[in-house]
Amino acid sequence: MRITYPSIDKLLSRVDSRYSLSVLAAKRAHELEAGDPATLKSFKCDKSVGKALEEIAAGKVTIDPAHREVNQIDD
Repeated sequence: MRITYPSIDKLLSRVDSRYSLSVLAAKRAHELEAGDPATLKSFKCDKSVGKALEEIAAGKVTIDPAHREVNQIDD
């Protein structure tokens, strides 16, 4: 399967690496599936991952560099 829309070049102009892009798209897709509101009025894609990629390409979803997830281990 190839990503044809939005183009990978446009997506990578918004996100610094393919890994970061895949993580961001997956997290946003999960949010959309959980019922979070969409940031665009209409989408070309029907699936949540495609919608997430469209939002990233439009600059509506970005990585927050200040956000750090902390995993705590209880003793």
